[in-house]
Amino acid sequence: MIKSNQYACGQLSLAALEIGHPKTADISVVFLHGWLDNAASFETVMTELHQCHPLLHLCAIDLPGHGLSEHKGDGHFYPFHDYIDDVYQLLTTLSPNKLVLVGHSLGALIASCYSAAFPEKVAGLMQIEGDGPLAESAVNSVERLREGVKSRQRIRRKPERAMATIEEAIERRAAVNHLAPELIAPVVKRGLVRGEQGWLWRHDKRLQADSLYRMPFESAEQFRQHIVCPQLILLGEQGFAALKQAKPVAKGDVEIHTIAGGHHCHLQQPKAVAERIFGLVNKIETSV
Repeated sequence: MIKSNQYACGQLSLAALEIGHPKTADISVVFLHGWLDNAASFETVMTELHQCHPLLHLCAIDLPGHGLSEHKGDGHFYPFHDYIDDVYQLLTTLSPNKLVLVGHSLGALIASCYSAAFPEKVAGLMQIEGDGPLAESAVNSVERLREGVKSRQRIRRKPERAMATIEEAIERRAAVNHLAPELIAPVVKRGLVRGEQGWLWRHDKRLQADSLYRMPFESAEQFRQHIVCPQLILLGEQGFAALKQAKPVAKGDVEIHTIAGGHHCHLQQPKAVAERIFGLVNKIETSV
């Protein structure tokens, strides 16, 4: 049911997992995964959503440098804003009639900024464990630049360390993300490659460099205010505490739901997440 595809994105090839086809569907739901995850993060949600609404086109991509997608060329360190351009190029290729963006964590930040910058292109937005772009006080700007540049140098010098088995990699990620091994296993398997000394992470190690810049709070609020499509913010009960304390600022129709689970609640509760995406899609379909 789920098929693998490749899409041209500028000079890169991006990998995707899909159900259905954009040419035969009225709505495409495009999934954007979190940092160091990949498209397999949404496999179970996509399967559940297809059961709810078989006519939808569902597409989960591997962001550049993640999963089976190509890495960016020498000298690139994946600044956040470049992802907006990457998504724009991809969606121009997909050309859905109506677009619903579903993003988790980093994917939610990307989806929210894209929805604000191109409101005419987005019919609905779901942010899972996210609420607009990351922001901080401007007084941190100089120190962030300094530490970001130093982190790049550490990444350049960092040696690759192989793991003896796939099971070892799964156990590591399960411990870091506080998940049952079987839930994170598909993400880990898609994110590994066999090397001479054992199993290596497939993602570009430059993704682990710290950001050089984070926008001030005032700018982040502007992005939230420019999201005009119906949107749903989905939080895990044991997810990031800061998200529960934040108060969304937006002009559009915003709902906030909390479900059982942690930061990867979509892996822990795929049916509940699919049902809420279905509700968002239904709201879009009935508003026509």
